[in-house]
Amino acid sequence: MQNEIYFFDTYTRQKRLFIPLKPGKVRMYTCGPTVYEYPHIGNFRAYVFADTLRRVLEFNSYEVSQVMNITDVGHLTSNADVGEDKIELRARKEGRSAWEIAEFYTNVFKENLKLLNIQSPKIWCKATDHIPEQIALIKHLEKLGYTYRTSDGIYFDTSKFPSYGHLAKLNVRGIRPGARIEISPEKRNSTDFALWKLSPKDGKRQMEWRSPWGIGFPGWHIECSAMAMKYLGETIDIHTGGIDHIPIHHTNEIAQVEAATKKQFVRYWLHVAFLTIEGGRMGKSEKNFVTLQGIIDKGYDPLALRYLMLTAHYRSRLNFTWKSLRAAEKALSILRERITEWQGSDVNPDEELIREFKKQVNDDLGTPQALSLLWKMVNMRLPEDVKKATFFEFDKILGLRLKEAKSRIVTILPPEIGALLRKRDQLRGQKKWKEADQIRIELQSRGYKIEDTSKSTQVKK
Repeated sequence: MQNEIYFFDTYTRQKRLFIPLKPGKVRMYTCGPTVYEYPHIGNFRAYVFADTLRRVLEFNSYEVSQVMNITDVGHLTSNADVGEDKIELRARKEGRSAWEIAEFYTNVFKENLKLLNIQSPKIWCKATDHIPEQIALIKHLEKLGYTYRTSDGIYFDTSKFPSYGHLAKLNVRGIRPGARIEISPEKRNSTDFALWKLSPKDGKRQMEWRSPWGIGFPGWHIECSAMAMKYLGETIDIHTGGIDHIPIHHTNEIAQVEAATKKQFVRYWLHVAFLTIEGGRMGKSEKNFVTLQGIIDKGYDPLALRYLMLTAHYRSRLNFTWKSLRAAEKALSILRERITEWQGSDVNPDEELIREFKKQVNDDLGTPQALSLLWKMVNMRLPEDVKKATFFEFDKILGLRLKEAKSRIVTILPPEIGALLRKRDQLRGQKKWKEADQIRIELQSRGYKIEDTSKSTQVKK
């Protein structure tokens, strides 16, 4: 029997008890990346969030079918359905084909997920692999009278979908041309969007397909609708993404699916807030983004970033600073060290603590409160093996790989390091603190950290 879980649903703006369509099973769609550039750490907040959500559901004994898309065509440089395809633009800049660009950045993204210990979805789906499904959905919408043609493509007529904009609380009538997006003079309404774009007559695209309307490519929004329905059905339990998807991308997904099926598309919409940098949005267009490789190059453990993201509630903005990342890495290091110090065997975790932990995460993914409980447990008077077993249960949700923690204490030292350490001990015995500290600094420059306790001196890598 599953425990009660509550999520904040963006559509209703309420925290709601989670009840899946089918008992014990969850159908979940996660908006994936557009693969034209190195992803930045702001992007990964959405995927750490979705991974935590999935872990919470599985911790509560749900079977989760998670689908994530790869946008490898159709995402234009403007939300107004104009401009160049981001992937083809990158291909021209790098002197490679659009297909090579998409494959390269898809592989980078997947490798980054592994470094952050983010589980792969049950199904990966690429937009370019599902052109027939997208064309079929557009044809169905056309048959139902929701589309019209312009000189550059087939568009969805949002005026024919009465509840358009509910997710974002848009005042559709109050939107002035150009206020939300630049408007094409051929659009009937400022909120209308492209389902299928026709290739330009004066040039050939690298990625284009034949369709009933002419050679072209799918609009950005139609891919998620078509693939979500193919793999998860006409109504799904959960759809996740960043808050930036609310006003356009997810609003358009709802319109497409519900116009086509006359059914509710998503039962629970969950959106994660931005990871900011210096108080402002981090993004490729702002040119202020930090990549995961950039963090690694500075000597940080990628899981320190995951820890940092767990310290804030997913619906609250989190401001990234190098100072906060250092603090997160230090905290993670201390947790790992404690685990390696505790003697452990196969024992059961503390059930009362597990219930309290589950209560926190089941309340709209309360990871800050869950981490607080973890730290509280560090100093609890419990048997070490029970603490260790309980830590490992918590980590099924936190995803910090605590089971892989290894002690950094060095017992066998290279001869020259041992000689320096003995000389330092001698100087300390003579109360020559300044000279002893110089040796400590030298050892640290060689990668050895010295920690003096009342009983001994420990050397750590």
